[in-house]
Amino acid sequence: MSDKTSSGKGLDYEKAKALAASPDPAVRLQLARRQDTQPEILYYLAVDQAEEVRRAIAENEATPAQAHLLLANDASEEVRHRLAEKVARLLPDLPVDEANKAREYAIQTLELLARDELTRIRAALSEALKAADNVPHHIVKQLAKDVELIVSAPVLQFSPLLTDDDLREIVATAAQSGALAAIARRVGLSAGVSDAIASTRDVSAVAALLANDSAQIREETLDLILDAAPSIEPWHEPLVQRPNLPGKAAKRIAGFVASSLLTRLADRTDLPADTLAEIRHVMEERLDVKLEDESEPPKNKKKGEEIRSEQSPMEVAEARVRELIKAGKLDSDVVQEAIERNDRNFVLQALIQNGRIPLSVIQKTFESRNGRLITALVWRAKFSMRTAVMIQRDLAKVPPRMMLNARNGTDYPMGKPELEEQLRILGL
Repeated sequence: MSDKTSSGKGLDYEKAKALAASPDPAVRLQLARRQDTQPEILYYLAVDQAEEVRRAIAENEATPAQAHLLLANDASEEVRHRLAEKVARLLPDLPVDEANKAREYAIQTLELLARDELTRIRAALSEALKAADNVPHHIVKQLAKDVELIVSAPVLQFSPLLTDDDLREIVATAAQSGALAAIARRVGLSAGVSDAIASTRDVSAVAALLANDSAQIREETLDLILDAAPSIEPWHEPLVQRPNLPGKAAKRIAGFVASSLLTRLADRTDLPADTLAEIRHVMEERLDVKLEDESEPPKNKKKGEEIRSEQSPMEVAEARVRELIKAGKLDSDVVQEAIERNDRNFVLQALIQNGRIPLSVIQKTFESRNGRLITALVWRAKFSMRTAVMIQRDLAKVPPRMMLNARNGTDYPMGKPELEEQLRILGL
């Protein structure tokens, strides 16, 4: 049903006065919802005894600006909350004339809501104002400095009214990590503000900064971040993915990120050839594999020998393991011999094929240096506990105090249920 009369004409003023004076709250509520109710009647209903009537006035877009001042001081939290939510719809019509009385009332309303004692009221206002460019700067800055993150975060991340000076001031005084992270996510963040965030060494904020492709980060600032990065794992992935990564920084990153990230770094197509070559060298040393150099032609080993220029060391190991499995000759003794000659690729392929384990899971488990998890992988691949001990010690480099040793010299120290639980941890 329409809020206007069925005839389409505006509501008669005398009739509206009579309805506003009705002792029935339902009658007054219906009047408060109408778009054609006279402004002075709506103003009168802004102090109605019934909360549901005042809520309707707070939501009604025809409510005059003077009434908003009354509603911003309303005793009801719900009334004030609905008024704050409506602000977003009113902003496009906010007068720009400083001398305009309606604008003055609107600003006073915003100021009251920005100081409201209830967090949810201030949060609703902040959400409404986060993209606005026609409200007073001091109101947005007050919200940006709010102690509650749910209030400050929207304007910190999105408000176009906050200057670099504002942002640097907030970074210097912010008590919450989340506020720093919200600033770090701003589109087009300047180098100066990025410097300020990086200097805090806040883990989540710097991670957000690195993940923000539009943020400007000076090379000197990136160097400072890299000084601390080796021990701060949340920074590793965004560093590897950082666009326009300087070659010097890429080389430093290659020295400490996990093998899965190292592979992604080596796959980048925007790095200089000499940088990629050095990253490949680091991969060979850390993963103990020989990578094919696509810039060099394949060489014949012996006259008449088949050239396998397209096979990597891992592919060669895969073929050998498949042949042994087919012949029924892949056992713990063969794997232990491979460990003794430091043939890492062969051991990895033995675990992959005999245990049906993804390479990424094996690499992640080795990097964890968790003896129990590594032992569970070896058990799944049906090799002996002695093999598990050798893999822990020689390939995964598990510290002696963290190694899982055999029971009675040869037996697995964990029963089947516990081994299966370790595999579930790995998603197997």
